[in-house]
Amino acid sequence: MSEASAKDSRIDLRVTQEQKELLERAASLKGISLSAYTLLHLLPLAKQDIDTHERLVLSDRDRDLFLSVMENPPELKGKLKEAIDKYREKYGK
Repeated sequence: MSEASAKDSRIDLRVTQEQKELLERAASLKGISLSAYTLLHLLPLAKQDIDTHERLVLSDRDRDLFLSVMENPPELKGKLKEAIDKYREKYGK
């Protein structure tokens, strides 16, 4: 969401009084509002969580194995080969 976009959605967050005071104090030290402070810290964490969830990180060994199989795929046999052949016959690909 860009800065110029209208802010027309709300998020309600229930916290203890102690938690609220702590967050307000931290925001005050930065010279920004509690909402701005919350967004400043939560948006990067949300992006990191999404990135971690969507990215597959392989070990060096697994990466090398994957690349090897991609470069030199094994010969198809059995039911998988039959299924692919049937698909190609039916859909011409």
